[in-house]
Amino acid sequence: MITVRRAGERGHADHGWLDTRHTFSFASYHDPAHMGFRALRVINEDRVAPGTGFGAHSHRDMEIITYVLEGALAHKDSMGNGSVIRPGNVQRMSAGTGVTHSEFNASDADPVHFLQIWILPERTGLPPSYEEKQFTREEKRGVLRLIASPDGRDGAATLRQHARVHASVLAPGERLAHLLAPDRHAWLHLVSGALALNSVALEGGDGAAVTGEAALTVEATASSELLLFDLA
Repeated sequence: MITVRRAGERGHADHGWLDTRHTFSFASYHDPAHMGFRALRVINEDRVAPGTGFGAHSHRDMEIITYVLEGALAHKDSMGNGSVIRPGNVQRMSAGTGVTHSEFNASDADPVHFLQIWILPERTGLPPSYEEKQFTREEKRGVLRLIASPDGRDGAATLRQHARVHASVLAPGERLAHLLAPDRHAWLHLVSGALALNSVALEGGDGAAVTGEAALTVEATASSELLLFDLA
């Protein structure tokens, strides 16, 4: 079964400096029908104006993935990490017993556009940790490139959850296939473009929950970028 979450149905807030869309219930957007999917708790699509951002704030017991689409995002945290994340970078921060961080647009001239993803950890009370990986657009072209997994194989970031995250960039007409084990589920987030997921049409910003399907077939009908979450 494939259940589609249309882009236009997401929660939306425009704070001037921040334009944000929430696939699942988040902050002031409360949606009891969309509290997450399996261990996937948050997919926020954020656009932050030049010279602005999120001041120091705290998290705990959450696997946080930041995936920059355009621009540059400056990160600092209480573990001593500081970097500028750009398209192709994948940042994984395990909040664990608690971490404080800030995120600001690194540019005074250009906006930054990124996804922030939260995944519930397998266990609570773990020590916080941080990791950055880089995946070029060419690495993701025409394939499902693993970008995060429990074992960090193939250069992926390491997640403290039985979840695997893949990224792909497809040209019109390109096809992908992905097999799901009997006890696995999937969420596809279409970052941009248009495609058919097992013949179900999706457009940029749409998401789709997949349950009870043994195999997924993705065919791009326009130049597309996607994230696929394989979940317990």
